[in-house]
Amino acid sequence: MRRVLTSAAVAAALALAVTACGDGSGDTGTAPAKSVAPAEVSGTVTWWDTSDATTEGPVFQEIIKDFEAEYPKIKVNYVNVPFANARDKFKTAAQSGAGAPDVLRTDVGWVAEFASLGYLAPLDGTPAVDKPEEFLPVPAASGKFNGKTYGVPQVTDTLGLLYNKELLKKAGYDQPPATMADLKKVALDVKSKTGVGGLALNVDAYFLLPFIYGEGGDFVDVQNKKITISSPQSVAGVKIVEDLITSGAAVKPALQDSYTNAETAFKDGKVAMIFNGPWSNADNLGGKVFKDNPDNFGVAPVPAGSVKAGAPLGGHDYTVYAGSKNLDASYLFVQFMAGAESQAKVAGKLGLLPTRQTAYSAPEATANPKIAQWQKPMETAVERPWIPEAASLFQPLVEGYQKLAGGQTTTEPMLTDVATAYQGILKGWSL
Repeated sequence: MRRVLTSAAVAAALALAVTACGDGSGDTGTAPAKSVAPAEVSGTVTWWDTSDATTEGPVFQEIIKDFEAEYPKIKVNYVNVPFANARDKFKTAAQSGAGAPDVLRTDVGWVAEFASLGYLAPLDGTPAVDKPEEFLPVPAASGKFNGKTYGVPQVTDTLGLLYNKELLKKAGYDQPPATMADLKKVALDVKSKTGVGGLALNVDAYFLLPFIYGEGGDFVDVQNKKITISSPQSVAGVKIVEDLITSGAAVKPALQDSYTNAETAFKDGKVAMIFNGPWSNADNLGGKVFKDNPDNFGVAPVPAGSVKAGAPLGGHDYTVYAGSKNLDASYLFVQFMAGAESQAKVAGKLGLLPTRQTAYSAPEATANPKIAQWQKPMETAVERPWIPEAASLFQPLVEGYQKLAGGQTTTEPMLTDVATAYQGILKGWSL
């Protein structure tokens, strides 16, 4: 049964725009880029889309057809590039000056890095930055570097606790766990009373952040240029994960392709809870236990640690390659794809969260109940550091997490090793 988004959800989006950290502003001090009249623009735009090729890609291709209908002189060469390979593939192409796309769907954590390397075209004063006042401030801030705009927000997201309502009810729970201590108890009760797994973990650094944030930790302290991944707070957060694994509250994690393994187990009813984001909505609702019973699919904020509940702010931006031979066409393409109408269509069909305030009240968006369900998780989203080195911080941590999940190390020595690796990435930063 479809439900209509309440006015409270729209109000929450507007409140986020007012209260979120970072103002997304910045005087670039540059003159507007020259561009010809939109109706006269022609050429081919190659777009690397890093979304899921099966569940998300077809919707973006539908919007591309709408764009080509509005701008018949512009053709779009759509290329779906697996997300896991996209960052390195783009850097290689941009560095060589051959084979780079005109437009890239860029993870919010990559923008500062690509901009610092000179790979992205500044967008201030171009049609790409259209009605910037409509964007939620934190997603908009992810596209800024040194006071200039290099990315236009496509979608925003965070992590939530996804749960199978029927399995939790069989274990004696009408509500999902609200704290990390409750998470362990509920997972163990599900395991003992239903015979299926209580919790599946994704052995990826991004998915460690809710545990670290919950105890007041973080990767780094940007303001003081300090590495904090091995701080007592961060250690306390990762110890929660270690305990979930050793206690059996979490099923034994797969060390390779853990995301797919956890996701498949959840949508097949073999595990009751996982951490994931709104990008997985369509995939989950197509699963065995949710396809004919979508109301069984629950979404809640990540459980709180001793300090707070917090999950990383994620999402993607549209960026334009600095070496593009089709800049005018690329600007118009970004403007169209990031427009409120396109965002509302994506929200309605995929349950992805818009970055424009106005898109939340559009009929297509309000018709999707998942937009309302992600309201609460988004209220606990934590802004990540928008620094060029941000994306490089994940690899040492995921390598350490894999060793921890495999029983090869424990929390303290693992995070000490990660902090040492960070010193090689963040030159001049202190521990």
